[in-house]
Amino acid sequence: MPAPRDDNLMERFDRPQLRRFGARHAIASVFLAAALLIVFDGHSVLKAGDEMNPGLGRTIVVAVGKPSSAIAKSTPIAAAVSSATSFLNPNLPLRGAGFSAALGATGQPGEVTPSAFPPSAIGAPPAPKRRLHSLLVTGDSMSEPLDSDLAGDLIGDDVHVTQDPHIGTGISTTFVVNWAQLSVAQVKAYHPQAVVIFIGANDGFPMSGPNGRQVSCCGAQWAAIYANRVRQIANTYRQGGAAHFYWLTLPTPRDPARARISRVVNAAIAVGVAPWASEVTVLDTVPIFTPGGVYRDAMRIGGAETIVRQSDGIHLNDAGSSLLARVVLAAIRQRFTY
Repeated sequence: MPAPRDDNLMERFDRPQLRRFGARHAIASVFLAAALLIVFDGHSVLKAGDEMNPGLGRTIVVAVGKPSSAIAKSTPIAAAVSSATSFLNPNLPLRGAGFSAALGATGQPGEVTPSAFPPSAIGAPPAPKRRLHSLLVTGDSMSEPLDSDLAGDLIGDDVHVTQDPHIGTGISTTFVVNWAQLSVAQVKAYHPQAVVIFIGANDGFPMSGPNGRQVSCCGAQWAAIYANRVRQIANTYRQGGAAHFYWLTLPTPRDPARARISRVVNAAIAVGVAPWASEVTVLDTVPIFTPGGVYRDAMRIGGAETIVRQSDGIHLNDAGSSLLARVVLAAIRQRFTY
């Protein structure tokens, strides 16, 4: 009787005359992978370093990233690969210079325009309401499930709601996406009459100041840079006054460190949109969910104590999002009919 066949594939490593791989091969493979990364996408190393917090780790990554980026740019391979695989990216094409580091750097006051004065502030009659046909709801993970709630509430009113969340993004970081470019792409693609943004859960990264130096969160200089970025985004979304823009502040998170960041982010939002008070509405979520900036998991809704935050202490749950959707719709109804 022939011996039974052993189909255990692991036995092949114990058979003679078969190639074996040792530690030298593993090390060589690592260096080969690193070389291919530098040639095909060397600029990503430097970009990752620029987004890191100041420290030894960032210094090392930037030191490696600078020559890597130079090598990648010196060959046409990286550009060819990017062009060849661009069809795999489902996102909007982003172009333009991104955030302007020099915005507001001179310290000179800007010209005050009529857009700074909502009718209610000067005793003027409100502008006639317009029929709402298109709404863009965007932001980071904070915008979910708010976008779905708003779309569900408006589905029977002939309003096209574009839900465009970008998870893991932020205004202080451009590693995943640059919101200065994304906002331009969204306006060009969707032409919304109204825009709602809910973003900031991932912010707190260092940003480049007017002198090119990295500014860490969360002092007045960091807040000023953030406010200038807010202003650039708001100016895009308002579309020269053709659209109304609603910016939602962050409800205070549970973690004290995150709460400190959200407080500065919210302050920067108020300053950033100030030139267009008649075209940009800030909807402050702090008095609704965390009065006085004090975190709470639950609040009374309809006479019942209801949990409104997710377990991470940052995001709103379904009940909290549903409540916020009603607040947003009430603000929209002040300017639009549907």
